[in-house]
Amino acid sequence: MEPIIINHETFADHVENHNGIAIVDFWATWCAPCRMMSPIMDELAKEAPDDVLIAKVNVDQEQQLAQEHRVMSIPTLIIYKDGKELDRIVGVTSKDRLTSYYKKGE
Repeated sequence: MEPIIINHETFADHVENHNGIAIVDFWATWCAPCRMMSPIMDELAKEAPDDVLIAKVNVDQEQQLAQEHRVMSIPTLIIYKDGKELDRIVGVTSKDRLTSYYKKGE
């Protein structure tokens, strides 16, 4: 699978109403660090268990959504658990760090 593209209309359905872990990447096409994160997010989407949501929000197209979630720098990855913000990472991070949010119980 690929990361789900989220917009203002679909954010609640996909993230706020999701039971379990959701990792949302706030990014932009012109952002070099965001382009570094893109293959990592693609790998996560392919490898994550079905109950883990991997999603992306283009901040240029969804400025209001980015503002609502206090995204000041990109990439910002927000990790949600059961629809509530659990953590956030600003900047490029490793796949291992992201998988640690849903592999803890294994």
